[in-house]
Amino acid sequence: MPKTEIVKPGTTPVARPGDIFTAMRDEMDRLLQRFEQGWPGWPRFDEWPRWPGALRRNGGSALVVPELDVHENAQSIMIEAELPGVEEKDVSVTFANGLLTIKGEKKQEREEKDESHYLAERSFGAFERCLRLPDTIDETKIEARFDKGVLKITAAKKPEAVKAERRIEIKKG
Repeated sequence: MPKTEIVKPGTTPVARPGDIFTAMRDEMDRLLQRFEQGWPGWPRFDEWPRWPGALRRNGGSALVVPELDVHENAQSIMIEAELPGVEEKDVSVTFANGLLTIKGEKKQEREEKDESHYLAERSFGAFERCLRLPDTIDETKIEARFDKGVLKITAAKKPEAVKAERRIEIKKG
């Protein structure tokens, strides 16, 4: 059904969406574009530091997202997470229902004193990363090691998943 619009003389007609879904999509596009450009006083999304944290506001918590490296070979899957400044006691690794979860907390404290000033800063941030591991993993043979701020997890594959590769003959026709 065509729309009829009344336009006052000397004004430009405004395009109006034909349905609510178009209006919603247009509004979401505007919002996301605004998010990408950033708000005054906030960094743009692509400028946020990823580690050791971002968006520290007035000594509050930090958004912490450690990046993972995942490698696979015939026998296992290896996951490596760099966690600088995190202590082993502040990290936990769990596996349940095919989901490997790495949780932790980074705490940082700094204190400076001299005759003319005293400075004390504290910051903290929690993180959690989850990975779905394939069914070929032997959940009884998952090991984690933590050394010098690097968490290394090795998940061995089940023996039946580590079978030798065999070549399949391709026949004509």
